[in-house]
Amino acid sequence: MGYIAYVFVYIFLWMISILPFPILYLLSDIICFILYRIIRYRVKAVRYNLALALPYLTDKERKQIEKKFYSHMCDMFLEMVKTLTISENEIKKRYKFTNIEVVKEFEKKGKSIVLMLPHYANWEWMVILGKYISFKGFGIYKKLANKHFDKLTHDIRARFDAALISTRETTLAIKTNQGKGLQGTYLFLSDQTPNLRKGLHWEPFMGVEVPVHMGAEAIAKKLDLNILYIKVQKIKRGYYEATFIPITDNPKGEEKYKITRTFLDLVEAQIKEQPEYYFWTHKRWKHQDKKEAFD
Repeated sequence: MGYIAYVFVYIFLWMISILPFPILYLLSDIICFILYRIIRYRVKAVRYNLALALPYLTDKERKQIEKKFYSHMCDMFLEMVKTLTISENEIKKRYKFTNIEVVKEFEKKGKSIVLMLPHYANWEWMVILGKYISFKGFGIYKKLANKHFDKLTHDIRARFDAALISTRETTLAIKTNQGKGLQGTYLFLSDQTPNLRKGLHWEPFMGVEVPVHMGAEAIAKKLDLNILYIKVQKIKRGYYEATFIPITDNPKGEEKYKITRTFLDLVEAQIKEQPEYYFWTHKRWKHQDKKEAFD
C-alpha cells in the first residue's frame, strides 16, 4: 500500500514539476488562498511565533508579514517540487551564489567544510552548489519512517551530484569519508528544535531562551571541519542569492558554544531584515518555559 501511494504521489508531483513557472506560481496563489484563508493552516502558531519573536512591531505590521509568509511558503513548497525536473541552467539562473570564491578559498585549506543554514528563504535549491565547488556535497537530513517517501525525498534533494546523510549517521559518514581521503561540504539546517532531554544547551533566540541543536558545532570541533554560514536572500519571486559568511577555520580553537551563538546571531539578523521569509509554521519556541525542568 505504501508503494502504491508513493507512485501516485510521485506522478502527481512530477506533473506539477513540469509546469512553467508562471503557471506554477498561479497554482501557488491558489494553494495559498486555500491554506491561509480557508483551512487556516497553523495560523495560530504563526501569529504566536511572530508576536513572541517580533514584539516591537504593531499587530498590523505582523499581519502583513504573516500574509507575505504564507505566499512565500507556498512558493517554496512548489519550488521544491520543481526540483524534480528543473534543468541545471534554469536553477543556476534563479539561484545565484554571490561569492563562491569564499568556498573555494576554504577548500584550499584542505579540510572538509560545514555549511550552517537556517530555514529561511529557499534552502532546497542549495542542491545546485555541487556544480560550483570541488568538494563532494552532502545534505544532512532526518530520515523519514516511510521508506518510499524517504526515497522521494532523495529523488528531490539528491539531484545535481548532491548526496544525503541521515542525522543518525552523520558522524560515522564523515569519519568514513575522511578515512577514504574524501573531502566534503556538509550542509546542516541548524535552527531546528531538538527533542527535550537532560543536558541540552539553551540560548536566547529572538529574545527567548530556547534549546538549540549543537550537532554542527560538536561535529566540526570533533572532526576539525571549517564552518561557513549561508545567507540566502529572496530577490524576487523565484529568484534567490546566497552569500557565504565565514564562521571559523579553527573550530577546535573556538570556545564552547561560540559557533552556535554566532550562527544564531546571523539568523536573527536575517529575520529582522525580512521576517516574512523565515519558516514561521514550525514551533521554534514551544519549549521556552521548560528550561528549569530539564536543567
